[in-house]
Amino acid sequence: MDWIQQLLSPGNTALASTIVLYSFVIAVGVFLGKLKIGGVSLGVTFVLFVGLVMGHFGYKVNSEVLHFIREFGLILFIFSIGLQVGPGFFSSFKKGGMLLNGLAVLIIMLNVAIVLGIFFIDGNTSITALVGVMSGAVTNTPGLGAAQQAILQVNPDAYTMSEEMAMGYAAAYPLGVIGIILSMFIIRAIFRVKMDKEIKLVEEDNDNSQLKPHIVTFEVTNPLIEGKNLVQLHDIISCNFVISRLKDQEGNVIIPNSQTVIHLNDKLYIVMSAQDEERFKAVIGPEIDMDWEATPSPVISRRIVITKSEYNGVPVGALRLRMGYHLNATRVNRAGVDLLASPNLRLQVGDRMTVVGQEADIKRLAEKLGNSMKRLNEPNMITLFVGIFLGIVVGSIPIAFPGVSVPMKLGLAGGPLVVAILISRFGYKIKLVTYTSSSASLLMREIGICLFLASVGIASGAGFASTVFNYTGMWWVIWGFIITVVPLLVVGIIARGIYKINLLTIMGLFGGGMTDPPALAYANNSTGNDAPAVAYSTVYPLTMFLRVVAAQVLVLCLA
Repeated sequence: MDWIQQLLSPGNTALASTIVLYSFVIAVGVFLGKLKIGGVSLGVTFVLFVGLVMGHFGYKVNSEVLHFIREFGLILFIFSIGLQVGPGFFSSFKKGGMLLNGLAVLIIMLNVAIVLGIFFIDGNTSITALVGVMSGAVTNTPGLGAAQQAILQVNPDAYTMSEEMAMGYAAAYPLGVIGIILSMFIIRAIFRVKMDKEIKLVEEDNDNSQLKPHIVTFEVTNPLIEGKNLVQLHDIISCNFVISRLKDQEGNVIIPNSQTVIHLNDKLYIVMSAQDEERFKAVIGPEIDMDWEATPSPVISRRIVITKSEYNGVPVGALRLRMGYHLNATRVNRAGVDLLASPNLRLQVGDRMTVVGQEADIKRLAEKLGNSMKRLNEPNMITLFVGIFLGIVVGSIPIAFPGVSVPMKLGLAGGPLVVAILISRFGYKIKLVTYTSSSASLLMREIGICLFLASVGIASGAGFASTVFNYTGMWWVIWGFIITVVPLLVVGIIARGIYKINLLTIMGLFGGGMTDPPALAYANNSTGNDAPAVAYSTVYPLTMFLRVVAAQVLVLCLA
């Protein structure tokens, strides 16, 4: 049985042993993360602590292999998050992104202020150790790497300083992860927030979105529009809407076109934005209840899935549905959200378009657009790796600042996130299909975060106990916890108490403001809502950049 002893023995860095180690750490960590203590579970964050334990008992991985797995796992996680929240990123930025980014910047300023206060008041802790502690406290690995690179570029012999940063990072990181999640609980307790109510408010806010289609039946009672066609009605009402079906006085149901004339007592089935309903009542007439599906008619409603890549980015109006197919498109469902099928709305692969017309015409259109769920099951590998390639390029671009000898970079995390957000929103312009099934996206995201956490835990475990369980390490842990918690509590109280921001958004702000993927994973798992991920991605790009800059500036100015 020597072979199994060799495979499982500590210190063996062979490929098979490395894979076994990662598999064990992730499997046990995920299992323990599902256990609830006091009604709370840490989720995949537990993978980090299992990795620390295994690293403490001598299990290790080849440094180059570990570095690759750690960074590639982080890239997969961050890139999948960017693809997920990218379509709503810009609209969320308009609705409150400036405020969220301002609060995130305040978190960073408070972190730096506390570090400077400790450095000048304590006097016994070096700035290199404190920068490492700060990077661990805010769980910002790119900041640590940038600071180490900066100090070595200035002084190639400063390996002791670089190692001191890494030890400070290892000491502060575990409580950094816990501190961020703990801050979420404290803010929730201070304001006595009921999570179910917060989730409901977010869902209601999404339901009231300006883009969400609102479907109403009106009866024409206004004599001023008698004899008007639909083009003239569009000119009168002047907003985006679609008349899906029309029932005339004789009881005939038709699909209207631009030249269809409206008469008194006609019933109009209209898809519009909710805020425009009163305008339609004033121009057309009262709202009435009518079951169109129960009305005898050759007209039916069906959903067609866009699965052919050649229609990615094509506007709805370019399909010429009325002229070519005698159909009307009423709404488009994208990632679970209904959008009004206005002529300028650009389709994306995976969209589900609701059309109204005769069955034979709908079948012809379905064949043209694909309507094949099997195609959606195939992952778009080109988009994934083109995005990662471009993300690494963007993250590697040096950005010089006056007075700073070493240029700053977005890094291996910030670059892919920015590119993923841009691709998911504008990828159709360069014919990139960004659709990914929810199961595939979730798998990529979870594999990425598990690989990242396992790597950090295994790498930090060897020196973790000796670093933390002594007088110096004890103070590093204390300083790190203060750097983590105090700024979050201050900003959380401001965000909730003054600006009345939803707790789900605050949780995403905490995760993004501290560049902490485990905190985001916890927020997503505990709420079952995308609101934390949207807030996370809203503040993450700017936060990541400022974290990297702050770490480098501190060591270059004070080390």
